[in-house]
Amino acid sequence: MAPWLATDILIPWVVRLAYKIGKVDTPDARKVHTIPIPRLGGVAIFAGFLIGLAAMELLVPGELFALEGPLRGVLIGGALMFLVGIVDDLKPLNAKVKFGLQILAALAAYYYGVRIEFVSNPWASGLYFLPGLIPVALTVFYLVGITNTINLIDGLDGLAGGVSLIAAGTIGIIALQTNQPIAGLMALALAGATIGFLRYNFNPAKIFMGDGGALFLGFTLASISIMGVLKLVAAVAFALPLLILGVPILDTAFAILRRAWNRKPIFSPDRGHLHHRLLDAGLTQRRAVLVIYGICLTLAGTALWLAGVEGGYPVLLAGGCFLAYGIFRLYRASRLTTSKETKGE
Repeated sequence: MAPWLATDILIPWVVRLAYKIGKVDTPDARKVHTIPIPRLGGVAIFAGFLIGLAAMELLVPGELFALEGPLRGVLIGGALMFLVGIVDDLKPLNAKVKFGLQILAALAAYYYGVRIEFVSNPWASGLYFLPGLIPVALTVFYLVGITNTINLIDGLDGLAGGVSLIAAGTIGIIALQTNQPIAGLMALALAGATIGFLRYNFNPAKIFMGDGGALFLGFTLASISIMGVLKLVAAVAFALPLLILGVPILDTAFAILRRAWNRKPIFSPDRGHLHHRLLDAGLTQRRAVLVIYGICLTLAGTALWLAGVEGGYPVLLAGGCFLAYGIFRLYRASRLTTSKETKGE
Protein backbone atom coordinates (compact mmCIF):
# COMPACT_ATOMS: atom_id res chain seq x y z
CA MET A 1 0.00 0.00 0.00
CA ALA A 2 2.82 2.45 0.86
CA PRO A 3 4.47 2.45 -2.61
CA TRP A 4 1.05 2.70 -4.26
CA LEU A 5 0.04 5.75 -2.20
CA ALA A 6 3.48 7.37 -2.45
CA THR A 7 3.53 7.15 -6.24
CA ASP A 8 -0.09 8.27 -6.49
CA ILE A 9 0.66 11.37 -4.39
CA LEU A 10 3.91 12.21 -6.17
CA ILE A 11 2.65 12.00 -9.76
CA PRO A 12 0.76 15.36 -9.80
CA TRP A 13 3.87 17.11 -8.48
CA VAL A 14 6.02 15.46 -11.16
CA VAL A 15 3.52 16.45 -13.88
CA ARG A 16 3.72 20.10 -12.84
CA LEU A 17 7.52 19.94 -12.66
CA ALA A 18 7.80 18.40 -16.14
CA TYR A 19 5.61 21.10 -17.67
CA LYS A 20 7.55 23.80 -15.83
CA ILE A 21 10.95 22.69 -17.13
CA GLY A 22 9.60 21.72 -20.55
CA LYS A 23 10.37 18.00 -20.37
CA VAL A 24 7.47 16.60 -22.37
CA ASP A 25 7.16 13.96 -25.08
CA THR A 26 6.11 15.66 -28.30
CA PRO A 27 4.06 13.79 -30.94
CA ASP A 28 5.62 12.57 -34.19
CA ALA A 29 4.78 10.20 -37.05
CA ARG A 30 5.73 7.06 -35.10
CA LYS A 31 4.00 7.96 -31.82
CA VAL A 32 0.31 7.59 -31.15
CA HIS A 33 -0.35 10.49 -28.76
CA THR A 34 -1.43 13.81 -30.25
CA ILE A 35 -0.50 16.32 -27.52
CA PRO A 36 2.72 16.87 -25.51
CA ILE A 37 2.82 14.61 -22.42
CA PRO A 38 5.19 14.91 -19.41
CA ARG A 39 7.75 12.10 -19.47
CA LEU A 40 9.27 12.07 -15.98
CA GLY A 41 6.95 9.50 -14.40
CA GLY A 42 9.97 7.35 -13.55
CA VAL A 43 10.79 9.79 -10.74
CA ALA A 44 7.57 8.88 -8.92
CA ILE A 45 7.97 5.14 -9.62
CA PHE A 46 11.53 5.12 -8.26
CA ALA A 47 10.60 7.16 -5.18
CA GLY A 48 7.49 5.06 -4.53
CA PHE A 49 9.53 1.86 -4.69
CA LEU A 50 12.08 3.17 -2.16
CA ILE A 51 9.33 4.41 0.16
CA GLY A 52 7.70 0.98 -0.04
CA LEU A 53 10.94 -0.75 0.97
CA ALA A 54 11.43 1.72 3.83
CA ALA A 55 7.88 1.08 5.06
CA MET A 56 8.47 -2.69 5.02
CA GLU A 57 11.66 -2.23 7.02
CA LEU A 58 9.80 -0.15 9.62
CA LEU A 59 7.09 -2.81 9.94
CA VAL A 60 9.56 -5.69 10.27
CA PRO A 61 12.86 -4.15 11.48
CA GLY A 62 15.97 -5.91 10.25
CA GLU A 63 14.16 -8.49 8.14
CA LEU A 64 14.25 -6.80 4.75
CA PHE A 65 17.85 -5.64 4.91
CA ALA A 66 19.22 -8.82 6.49
CA LEU A 67 20.31 -10.00 3.04
CA GLU A 68 22.64 -7.11 2.30
CA GLY A 69 24.48 -8.35 -0.80
CA PRO A 70 21.85 -8.97 -3.52
CA LEU A 71 19.52 -6.30 -2.12
CA ARG A 72 22.32 -3.76 -2.25
CA GLY A 73 23.09 -4.87 -5.80
CA VAL A 74 19.49 -4.31 -6.91
CA LEU A 75 19.34 -0.89 -5.25
CA ILE A 76 22.70 0.35 -6.55
CA GLY A 77 22.20 -1.05 -10.04
CA GLY A 78 18.59 0.13 -10.14
CA ALA A 79 19.55 3.62 -8.98
CA LEU A 80 22.22 3.83 -11.67
CA MET A 81 19.77 2.67 -14.34
CA PHE A 82 17.25 5.24 -13.12
CA LEU A 83 19.84 8.02 -13.28
CA VAL A 84 20.90 6.97 -16.79
CA GLY A 85 17.27 7.08 -17.91
CA ILE A 86 16.50 10.40 -16.24
CA VAL A 87 19.58 12.05 -17.73
CA ASP A 88 18.51 10.68 -21.13
CA ASP A 89 15.02 12.11 -20.57
CA LEU A 90 16.47 15.53 -19.75
CA LYS A 91 19.22 15.58 -22.37
CA PRO A 92 19.59 12.60 -24.75
CA LEU A 93 22.73 10.54 -24.15
CA ASN A 94 24.99 9.07 -26.80
CA ALA A 95 23.79 5.50 -27.48
CA LYS A 96 27.21 3.97 -26.75
CA VAL A 97 27.56 5.90 -23.48
CA LYS A 98 24.06 4.85 -22.44
CA PHE A 99 24.75 1.20 -23.23
CA GLY A 100 28.08 1.31 -21.38
CA LEU A 101 26.42 2.72 -18.26
CA GLN A 102 23.78 -0.02 -18.43
CA ILE A 103 26.56 -2.63 -18.45
CA LEU A 104 28.14 -0.87 -15.46
CA ALA A 105 24.86 -1.08 -13.54
CA ALA A 106 24.60 -4.80 -14.35
CA LEU A 107 28.18 -5.38 -13.19
CA ALA A 108 27.42 -3.58 -9.92
CA ALA A 109 24.47 -5.90 -9.32
CA TYR A 110 26.62 -8.92 -10.15
CA TYR A 111 29.34 -7.76 -7.74
CA TYR A 112 26.85 -7.70 -4.87
CA GLY A 113 25.41 -11.14 -5.58
CA VAL A 114 22.72 -10.80 -8.25
CA ARG A 115 24.11 -13.63 -10.35
CA ILE A 116 23.11 -16.44 -12.68
CA GLU A 117 25.60 -19.03 -11.43
CA PHE A 118 23.81 -22.24 -12.34
CA VAL A 119 21.04 -23.57 -14.53
CA SER A 120 18.70 -26.45 -13.84
CA ASN A 121 18.61 -29.48 -16.09
CA PRO A 122 15.08 -29.84 -17.51
CA TRP A 123 15.71 -33.49 -18.45
CA ALA A 124 17.29 -34.69 -15.19
CA SER A 125 17.61 -33.77 -11.54
CA GLY A 126 20.45 -31.60 -10.32
CA LEU A 127 22.12 -28.35 -11.28
CA TYR A 128 24.77 -27.38 -13.78
CA PHE A 129 27.15 -24.75 -12.39
CA LEU A 130 28.48 -22.39 -15.03
CA PRO A 131 32.28 -22.23 -15.34
CA GLY A 132 34.69 -19.30 -15.69
CA LEU A 133 33.35 -15.95 -16.83
CA ILE A 134 30.11 -17.39 -18.21
CA PRO A 135 28.09 -16.30 -15.11
CA VAL A 136 29.30 -12.71 -15.55
CA ALA A 137 28.51 -12.60 -19.26
CA LEU A 138 25.13 -14.33 -18.89
CA THR A 139 24.06 -12.14 -15.96
CA VAL A 140 25.03 -8.90 -17.71
CA PHE A 141 23.34 -10.02 -20.95
CA TYR A 142 20.16 -10.94 -19.07
CA LEU A 143 20.00 -7.77 -16.96
CA VAL A 144 20.74 -5.37 -19.81
CA GLY A 145 18.56 -7.32 -22.24
CA ILE A 146 15.46 -7.39 -20.03
CA THR A 147 16.00 -3.74 -19.11
CA ASN A 148 15.80 -2.72 -22.74
CA THR A 149 12.82 -4.95 -23.57
CA ILE A 150 10.67 -2.94 -21.15
CA ASN A 151 11.99 0.29 -22.63
CA LEU A 152 11.19 -0.83 -26.18
CA ILE A 153 7.65 -1.96 -25.38
CA ASP A 154 6.78 1.42 -23.83
CA GLY A 155 4.76 2.58 -26.83
CA LEU A 156 1.12 2.88 -25.71
CA ASP A 157 -0.60 4.41 -22.70
CA GLY A 158 -0.44 1.92 -19.84
CA LEU A 159 1.42 -0.76 -21.81
CA ALA A 160 4.87 -0.96 -20.20
CA GLY A 161 3.40 -0.21 -16.77
CA GLY A 162 0.76 -2.92 -17.03
CA VAL A 163 3.18 -5.51 -18.40
CA SER A 164 5.60 -4.67 -15.57
CA LEU A 165 2.81 -4.90 -12.98
CA ILE A 166 1.80 -8.37 -14.16
CA ALA A 167 5.44 -9.51 -14.19
CA ALA A 168 6.21 -8.05 -10.75
CA GLY A 169 3.09 -9.59 -9.23
CA THR A 170 3.88 -13.00 -10.70
CA ILE A 171 7.51 -12.91 -9.54
CA GLY A 172 6.35 -11.79 -6.10
CA ILE A 173 3.87 -14.67 -5.75
CA ILE A 174 6.41 -17.28 -6.86
CA ALA A 175 9.15 -15.85 -4.65
CA LEU A 176 6.99 -15.67 -1.51
CA GLN A 177 5.57 -19.17 -1.97
CA THR A 178 9.03 -20.66 -2.58
CA ASN A 179 10.68 -19.11 0.49
CA GLN A 180 12.40 -16.17 -1.24
CA PRO A 181 10.99 -13.36 0.95
CA ILE A 182 13.42 -10.58 0.00
CA ALA A 183 12.73 -10.94 -3.72
CA GLY A 184 9.01 -11.32 -3.01
CA LEU A 185 8.79 -8.13 -0.95
CA MET A 186 10.79 -6.18 -3.50
CA ALA A 187 8.51 -7.43 -6.28
CA LEU A 188 5.42 -6.36 -4.32
CA ALA A 189 6.94 -2.92 -3.65
CA LEU A 190 7.61 -2.56 -7.38
CA ALA A 191 4.06 -3.69 -8.20
CA GLY A 192 2.63 -1.16 -5.74
CA ALA A 193 4.62 1.71 -7.22
CA THR A 194 3.51 0.67 -10.71
CA ILE A 195 -0.18 0.60 -9.71
CA GLY A 196 0.08 4.17 -8.43
CA PHE A 197 1.65 5.22 -11.72
CA LEU A 198 -0.89 3.40 -13.92
CA ARG A 199 -3.73 5.51 -12.54
CA TYR A 200 -2.23 8.45 -14.43
CA ASN A 201 -0.69 6.52 -17.33
CA PHE A 202 -3.62 4.45 -18.59
CA ASN A 203 -5.28 5.88 -21.68
CA PRO A 204 -5.68 8.83 -21.92
CA ALA A 205 -2.30 9.24 -20.24
CA LYS A 206 -1.45 12.31 -18.18
CA ILE A 207 2.21 11.29 -17.83
CA PHE A 208 4.74 8.86 -19.35
CA MET A 209 7.34 6.92 -17.38
CA GLY A 210 10.16 8.00 -19.71
CA ASP A 211 13.47 6.20 -19.97
CA GLY A 212 14.05 6.74 -16.24
CA GLY A 213 11.00 4.66 -15.36
CA ALA A 214 11.37 2.07 -18.13
CA LEU A 215 15.05 1.34 -17.46
CA PHE A 216 14.47 1.17 -13.70
CA LEU A 217 11.45 -1.13 -14.04
CA GLY A 218 13.19 -3.41 -16.52
CA PHE A 219 16.39 -3.68 -14.48
CA THR A 220 14.58 -4.28 -11.19
CA LEU A 221 12.30 -6.91 -12.72
CA ALA A 222 15.33 -8.68 -14.19
CA SER A 223 17.22 -8.53 -10.88
CA ILE A 224 14.42 -9.81 -8.67
CA SER A 225 13.62 -12.55 -11.18
CA ILE A 226 17.19 -13.79 -10.71
CA MET A 227 16.82 -13.62 -6.92
CA GLY A 228 13.33 -15.08 -6.68
CA VAL A 229 12.83 -17.33 -9.71
CA LEU A 230 16.12 -18.36 -11.33
CA LYS A 231 17.50 -19.45 -7.94
CA LEU A 232 14.90 -22.22 -7.78
CA VAL A 233 16.23 -25.73 -8.29
CA ALA A 234 13.14 -26.82 -10.21
CA ALA A 235 13.71 -28.09 -13.73
CA VAL A 236 11.52 -25.31 -15.15
CA ALA A 237 13.29 -22.49 -13.27
CA PHE A 238 15.06 -21.04 -16.29
CA ALA A 239 11.85 -21.06 -18.34
CA LEU A 240 9.80 -19.13 -15.77
CA PRO A 241 11.23 -15.62 -16.35
CA LEU A 242 11.02 -16.20 -20.10
CA LEU A 243 7.30 -16.87 -19.68
CA ILE A 244 6.68 -14.06 -17.20
CA LEU A 245 8.45 -11.53 -19.45
CA GLY A 246 7.60 -13.35 -22.67
CA VAL A 247 5.79 -10.50 -24.45
CA PRO A 248 8.56 -7.87 -24.16
CA ILE A 249 11.25 -10.49 -24.83
CA LEU A 250 9.60 -11.77 -28.03
CA ASP A 251 8.63 -8.29 -29.19
CA THR A 252 12.24 -7.14 -28.83
CA ALA A 253 13.65 -10.28 -30.46
CA PHE A 254 11.39 -9.85 -33.49
CA ALA A 255 12.28 -6.14 -33.67
CA ILE A 256 16.00 -6.98 -33.78
CA LEU A 257 15.46 -9.65 -36.46
CA ARG A 258 13.20 -7.35 -38.47
CA ARG A 259 15.70 -4.50 -38.45
CA ALA A 260 18.60 -6.80 -39.24
CA TRP A 261 16.66 -8.29 -42.17
CA ASN A 262 15.90 -4.79 -43.47
CA ARG A 263 19.53 -3.76 -42.90
CA LYS A 264 18.58 -1.04 -40.45
CA PRO A 265 20.32 -0.17 -37.15
CA ILE A 266 19.10 -2.43 -34.35
CA PHE A 267 18.09 0.51 -32.16
CA SER A 268 16.37 2.47 -34.94
CA PRO A 269 12.65 3.04 -34.15
CA ASP A 270 9.92 1.65 -36.39
CA ARG A 271 6.22 0.81 -36.36
CA GLY A 272 6.60 -2.95 -36.42
CA HIS A 273 6.06 -3.67 -32.72
CA LEU A 274 3.12 -5.79 -31.57
CA HIS A 275 1.18 -2.78 -30.27
CA HIS A 276 1.61 -0.97 -33.60
CA ARG A 277 0.30 -4.00 -35.48
CA LEU A 278 -2.76 -4.20 -33.23
CA LEU A 279 -3.46 -0.51 -33.85
CA ASP A 280 -3.03 -1.02 -37.59
CA ALA A 281 -5.52 -3.91 -37.37
CA GLY A 282 -8.16 -1.46 -36.17
CA LEU A 283 -8.01 -1.66 -32.38
CA THR A 284 -8.06 1.42 -30.18
CA GLN A 285 -5.18 2.09 -27.79
CA ARG A 286 -7.12 0.75 -24.81
CA ARG A 287 -8.20 -2.43 -26.58
CA ALA A 288 -4.71 -3.09 -27.95
CA VAL A 289 -3.28 -2.75 -24.45
CA LEU A 290 -5.94 -5.07 -23.01
CA VAL A 291 -5.10 -7.72 -25.63
CA ILE A 292 -1.43 -7.57 -24.63
CA TYR A 293 -2.43 -7.72 -20.95
CA GLY A 294 -4.33 -10.89 -21.80
CA ILE A 295 -1.28 -12.48 -23.42
CA CYS A 296 0.85 -11.50 -20.41
CA LEU A 297 -1.69 -12.89 -17.93
CA THR A 298 -1.90 -16.16 -19.86
CA LEU A 299 1.89 -16.54 -19.80
CA ALA A 300 1.99 -15.52 -16.12
CA GLY A 301 -0.64 -18.11 -15.23
CA THR A 302 1.36 -20.75 -17.10
CA ALA A 303 4.47 -19.76 -15.13
CA LEU A 304 2.59 -20.02 -11.83
CA TRP A 305 1.24 -23.43 -12.81
CA LEU A 306 4.69 -24.72 -13.81
CA ALA A 307 6.14 -23.42 -10.54
CA GLY A 308 3.51 -25.38 -8.62
CA VAL A 309 2.05 -22.22 -7.11
CA GLU A 310 -1.59 -21.95 -6.12
CA GLY A 311 -3.50 -19.35 -8.09
CA GLY A 312 -2.22 -20.19 -11.54
CA TYR A 313 -5.60 -21.27 -12.90
CA PRO A 314 -7.46 -18.02 -12.05
CA VAL A 315 -4.69 -16.02 -13.73
CA LEU A 316 -4.91 -18.27 -16.80
CA LEU A 317 -8.69 -17.77 -16.82
CA ALA A 318 -8.32 -13.99 -16.59
CA GLY A 319 -5.79 -14.03 -19.40
CA GLY A 320 -8.08 -16.17 -21.52
CA CYS A 321 -10.95 -13.73 -21.01
CA PHE A 322 -8.79 -10.79 -22.07
CA LEU A 323 -7.61 -12.72 -25.13
CA ALA A 324 -11.14 -13.75 -26.09
CA TYR A 325 -12.23 -10.13 -25.82
CA GLY A 326 -9.27 -9.04 -27.92
CA ILE A 327 -9.92 -11.64 -30.63
CA PHE A 328 -13.58 -10.57 -30.76
CA ARG A 329 -12.58 -6.91 -31.13
CA LEU A 330 -10.02 -7.75 -33.80
CA TYR A 331 -12.71 -9.66 -35.70
CA ARG A 332 -15.12 -6.72 -35.42
CA ALA A 333 -12.43 -4.26 -36.51
CA SER A 334 -11.50 -6.38 -39.54
CA ARG A 335 -15.19 -6.70 -40.52
CA LEU A 336 -15.67 -2.93 -40.29
CA THR A 337 -12.54 -2.31 -42.36
CA THR A 338 -13.69 -4.79 -45.01
CA SER A 339 -17.15 -3.23 -45.07
CA LYS A 340 -15.75 0.30 -45.55
CA GLU A 341 -13.44 -0.88 -48.35
CA THR A 342 -16.38 -2.60 -50.07
CA LYS A 343 -18.53 0.54 -49.87
CA GLY A 344 -15.62 2.62 -51.15
CA GLU A 345 -15.47 0.52 -54.28
